[in-house]
Amino acid sequence: MKKRTKTFNIIWIVALSVLCLAYIFPVVLVLLNSFKVETAISTSTTFQLPTAETFAGFSNYLNAITSQGFFKSLGYSLFITVSSVALILLCCSMCAWYIARSKGKFPKLLYFLFVLSMVVPFQMVMFTLSQTANKLYLTSPWTICIIYLGFGAGLAVFMFTGFMKSIPIEVEEAAMIDGCNPIQTFFLIDVPILKPTLVSVGILEAMWVWNDYLLPYLVLDRTKGYSTIPIMIQNFRGSYGKVEMGAMMASIILTIIPIVIVYLAGQKHIIKGVAAGAVKG
Repeated sequence: MKKRTKTFNIIWIVALSVLCLAYIFPVVLVLLNSFKVETAISTSTTFQLPTAETFAGFSNYLNAITSQGFFKSLGYSLFITVSSVALILLCCSMCAWYIARSKGKFPKLLYFLFVLSMVVPFQMVMFTLSQTANKLYLTSPWTICIIYLGFGAGLAVFMFTGFMKSIPIEVEEAAMIDGCNPIQTFFLIDVPILKPTLVSVGILEAMWVWNDYLLPYLVLDRTKGYSTIPIMIQNFRGSYGKVEMGAMMASIILTIIPIVIVYLAGQKHIIKGVAAGAVKG
């Protein structure tokens, strides 16, 4: 029995290692090609290490930063990500608190509607969404966070509600006896307890908003120069099929670095928060 278990563990470790390499390989390939000259990326040397003839130094990164308004798009992406995540965390945590603490059919119906929204493909609503955003003047970086709140609420409410149900009601009752009103009870008692789930939901939503291409492309008014990082990267595709591969690869690496740092910084909180929100509820 022990020998069989050991063999199974070895097979499992090997399978996970192969899967990790499969996921990491494209990123490594992009990183290597970001240091190559243009002709070396689109030829048979794509999968080779940079050599003295193909090494371009940091010229691709300089081109990526200066040619397509990188810092302007970076600013828009940062603002959209921070504002959207903050709005999702605030509104969805309070909604989950109401669902977890209220009795009756309406809170249950509301919860199932949020869960149902998680299985609705974005492609089903993207055309009507674009028209609705135009009519409601939600086509700027300052208002698109409202749309992200609608699409990100399903996962956030699901996780927050699961964790909120694990918090003993006696804790809130003790706070109310001490003179706290419901708002004070939520922010002073529940929010500190919700910290693991807040961090995990925040990082997951930030990764989604930061890397999202389709929703900003459909909603933002690009005639006014509104462009996020993923949209800016597509600008390296010129006319007649020409693509500045070197600068595009460098832009992708520059885009990946911030969100990877955020993810690594909160990785342990993601595991705790997902487990608490999905299991304890």
